Amino acid sequence: MQPNTAPEKVAVFDTTLRDGEQAAGTRLGSREKLIVARQLAVLNVDVIEAGYPNSSPEDFDAVRRIAAEIQGPAICALSRAVAADIEACGKALAGCARPRIHTGIGASDIHISGKFQDQRYGTTLAEKKRKILQMAVDAVTLARGFADEVEFYAEDAGRADPDYLYEMIAAVIDAGASVVNIPDTTGYTVPNSTAP
Repeated sequence: MQPNTAPEKVAVFDTTLRDGEQAAGTRLGSREKLIVARQLAVLNVDVIEAGYPNSSPEDFDAVRRIAAEIQGPAICALSRAVAADIEACGKALAGCARPRIHTGIGASDIHISGKFQDQRYGTTLAEKKRKILQMAVDAVTLARGFADEVEFYAEDAGRADPDYLYEMIAAVIDAGASVVNIPDTTGYTVPNSTAP
């Protein structure tokens, strides 16, 4: 058996401007975010997750300004699997040289049962899972209308049923996701449980 001789590249996805703001007492305005984004571009990161445009007018403006100015890295905007979020990302990223939309939805039974209690998502867990899977596909399809690069996150993947997670991943790839993010949102898993 021949060893894999294909060159490997580790892509650096920097989320300082989005997830980094979740640290207590941290709040960056659009001016500060632009300063940090300039330095990230100097460092040659591959992707800068600039923010969550639909969360506030200030975050929308920060993503818009970064998308317009920063060259080199892909500029990524976060959304839930909600049309309004994705459309805000598309507007904020308009004119960006390398736009990326990062959209996703809960994948674990715990998240699906807890976050999607309303009957419009179904009355049984099985119905909810079918609806969530369709929402994931619809989100990726809509995001592809705004950006060639679409990243999908399966929230709480660490606690998701593996068969459902695999089904979700395959479905979003078929819908056009170019990157799949499998986050252990709650810190539930250990390396041995996620290794191949």
